[in-house]
Amino acid sequence: MGTINRMTDFSKSWRLSRQRFAESVTDLSQDQLNFRLHDGVLTPGEMALHVVGVEIWFIQQLVGLDLNQAEIRLTRAAVDGVVNDNPFPYEADEISPAMVAWAFARGEGHVREHIENPFEELLTKEIKSALGPIITGEGALTRLAFHPAYHQGQVHLIRTSPSFPPQ
Repeated sequence: MGTINRMTDFSKSWRLSRQRFAESVTDLSQDQLNFRLHDGVLTPGEMALHVVGVEIWFIQQLVGLDLNQAEIRLTRAAVDGVVNDNPFPYEADEISPAMVAWAFARGEGHVREHIENPFEELLTKEIKSALGPIITGEGALTRLAFHPAYHQGQVHLIRTSPSFPPQ
């Protein structure tokens, strides 16, 4: 299996958007991580777990990762309470700075090597996206590169809300 250098297309975008997203949530207190701007909007902590849940879920489908129970639960945050009517898989008292840091580390550990050096079979494999359609591995990596930036913008709006809890 040969590798394809897609550093510009995937890895550099993923690193930048993920770093900026992580920086937008990793300095938050537990109260701030669990601040809900209004009904129907994820909290910053839920967004962090959702982003990492999608990362691990996509890579698991693409390469068949062996996940432990904590990681399997994290993959449920990809869709539960986000794109379906199931409850979000974590309660507010579980979403702490330590939990978010653990999740970011787990996601990076599973994604980095595959997004930096995707092999041809990974790029052409078909998987189910978080929104439901079937996509290729190339489509999955494209989504992973953009997804954190999408939520970083949402966190910025939440953090600048007049009702956002102080540090």
